[in-house]
Amino acid sequence: MRKIGRNKLSGHIVETEAYPPGDQAGHAYSGRTARNQSLFLAAGFAYVYFIYGTSYMLNVSAEAPGVGAGVLLRAIEPIDGIEIMKRLRGTAKVTDLARGPGRLAAALQIDLRLDGVDLCADGPLWLGTAVRDPARILMSPRVGITREVDRPLRFFEAASPFVSRPYPISPPVKNTS
Repeated sequence: MRKIGRNKLSGHIVETEAYPPGDQAGHAYSGRTARNQSLFLAAGFAYVYFIYGTSYMLNVSAEAPGVGAGVLLRAIEPIDGIEIMKRLRGTAKVTDLARGPGRLAAALQIDLRLDGVDLCADGPLWLGTAVRDPARILMSPRVGITREVDRPLRFFEAASPFVSRPYPISPPVKNTS
């Protein structure tokens, strides 16, 4: 997933949130800007932004060119480069390395320099083939938004200790497996 020099950091994605076209909670809702232009690229590009003055967030563009939509990567289960992630995050607790979108970005050293990177091509950051089949996937409302709060667009592996919120804010809406 992330190459830093000779080191490879990777993880199994265990939690995401979708921000489809027309979603009032999505960064693309008000149209293309200098900040969100990566959301309007073809599917598979990184959209990285800085939020709350403390954290970077990594999204993947998810529509045809010109249509703004994305998927926020909320959590991964670390696989490769765990010792480096521990150092980058300043913690030894593996379940806390990339549990939450800000922690994920910090553990993988993701910042604005990676905004617009093609995640389907060889480079410093990419999406790879899953190393294992996902566990049962549940849906729930998204976390930490103020608009369209009840939409079940958060997807997470059931019972994974690596998700940002092991128990949904409200009961899961649907089992997609």
